[in-house]
Amino acid sequence: MTKENITSSIGKTLDRFINNKQSEFPFATGELSQLLRDIALAGKIINRDVNKAGLSDIAGGHGSTNVQGEAQQKLDVIADQRFVRALTNGGEVCAIVSEEEDEIIHVNPNSRYVVAMDPLDGSSNIDVNVSIGTIFSIYRRLSPVGGPVQMEDVLQKGINQVASGYILYGSSTMLVYTTGHGVNGFTYEPSLGEFVLSHENMKCPESGTIYSINEGAYYSFEQSVRDYIDYCKREKYSARYIGSLVSDFHRNMLKGGIYIYPKTESAPNGKLRLMYECNALAFIAEQAGGVATDGMDRIMELELTELHQRSPLFMGSKKMVEKAQSFR
Repeated sequence: MTKENITSSIGKTLDRFINNKQSEFPFATGELSQLLRDIALAGKIINRDVNKAGLSDIAGGHGSTNVQGEAQQKLDVIADQRFVRALTNGGEVCAIVSEEEDEIIHVNPNSRYVVAMDPLDGSSNIDVNVSIGTIFSIYRRLSPVGGPVQMEDVLQKGINQVASGYILYGSSTMLVYTTGHGVNGFTYEPSLGEFVLSHENMKCPESGTIYSINEGAYYSFEQSVRDYIDYCKREKYSARYIGSLVSDFHRNMLKGGIYIYPKTESAPNGKLRLMYECNALAFIAEQAGGVATDGMDRIMELELTELHQRSPLFMGSKKMVEKAQSFR
């Protein structure tokens, strides 16, 4: 059977899907489509690196910390380099901001897109072979093309995203993304080297019976969060917490559930990064019919004042998020 016959029998390839959707962005003249392809290419390379992590000396700690003071894993650094290189070579971005980098990475001043990314979310789980992922979001720059990138180009609200997505490296590798016209998921077919449409028009159930939170920090949560956890226990909901944001979010979006990372005594502003993690996944959640807030306000309407700004996160099925907030 030919490659074309195989792909037609199991779904549409990512490349063909992107080509068919270009009409949704008449202003983009193919640049956004190419940028999504560049991200997919980097994802394939990271998938290869992750799959051989146990066979080569790329697992474990790197011996350094990122700008947030968190210990970097070797694959954190490798994934960051892979994505920066792919996006730089692609030529469609003017700037890259990464969880692993202190400052803005200036790329092609003649390009009109900014990419914010967490190159490898959940990387501390690499050594124990648990699912991890990449999170990305894309913005159109506000300053004139050709000039230097300004901070205003980067510190945009989540509502200004033109696309966001994640790549999940697990039992299978999936790329899930939205451009504001629904959410679609593509599973990597390694024998073809292609992402193939497997989850078309993904929808998050309006409610569910799964709650995801690090209950080990129970006594450092606000009383309202503790009350909601107790409510979940009384309702006999299932507690599921992997510790990789992408993995927990992906499961809850498919099955129905809520993910909570609230502020704590040690992290009064929350721990997750608003730009690299919260905004990107909030865009997907909303496009799939879910909700994402900081416990009170819509995530995508929060003002950004710094690159590595943090935020609490309540995200998932609409009715579950609303119920959690009713305890405040």
